[in-house]
Amino acid sequence: MLLSKINKSAFGTEIIDIHQSSLRRIALCLQYDGSSYCGWQRQINALSVQEVLEAALTTLNNCHPVITFAAGRTDAGVHAVAQVVHFDTDNQIPTHRWASALNGYLPSSIRVYEATQVPSNWHACYSAIYRRYRYTVLNSRQPNLFLAPYSWHRYKDTLDECIMRRSMGKLVGEHDFSTFQRAGSSRSHSITTIQDVKVQRHGELIVLEIQASGFLYGMVRLIVGQLVEVGAGRLSEFEFERRWRSKHRSEMNEAAPAQGLCLVQVGYPQKVFSTTSINYDFTSFLI
Repeated sequence: MLLSKINKSAFGTEIIDIHQSSLRRIALCLQYDGSSYCGWQRQINALSVQEVLEAALTTLNNCHPVITFAAGRTDAGVHAVAQVVHFDTDNQIPTHRWASALNGYLPSSIRVYEATQVPSNWHACYSAIYRRYRYTVLNSRQPNLFLAPYSWHRYKDTLDECIMRRSMGKLVGEHDFSTFQRAGSSRSHSITTIQDVKVQRHGELIVLEIQASGFLYGMVRLIVGQLVEVGAGRLSEFEFERRWRSKHRSEMNEAAPAQGLCLVQVGYPQKVFSTTSINYDFTSFLI
């Protein structure tokens, strides 16, 4: 295969990589049930969403390996309704057909909603200006078989969502959130900006949402674990605020389980997909 050519001009002789110039960058909007996966990122001894997606892409790419990059590295058991991923390919499959083609090779726990071509300097992670996560708490005396995989069942206490909302509201802004960072993070600092928060009750469901420029390792689950203690009356609003402002990680012993957490939206300076907002609105009625 001819991989390069020589281009002569007034500026001299230039060698052009034909293969490189034919590459397209494709962005995917995908949804997955994280119950059976070790998280988004590829691991050595466990099955990840990235591994499964890349295997399907490689099959469609004439068995040439494909590397993907995601907007957020969701942890084991965490779901996504609008994860954003990009990859480069010289395959000539029309852009609008990538979603249906991939879904033919993916398990039912992973679905691609939309594919679109993006500029070569666009990046699923680094071009993002926010991520939005939703956590669902089932605050009911009785369990719910169909909600169990996507919520945290809290049955001993009737949670006060108003107090939880007030406490969560104080997190908005740029702060050092090292208190809400699990051990093992490779991040160089723990300062990030929380842009928006929301706490709503829908009958027996309490839905918490948090939007930020970036998230620390385990951040949302640690925040929710503390807020549930506030809602149950075992932790005061004052004590909750003191804990995270004092940056004493040792006081954060309550972390919410993974299954209630879902990545629902990733934002970019310019709109990338037509389905992202549809996915976000739809899930508020589902989980």
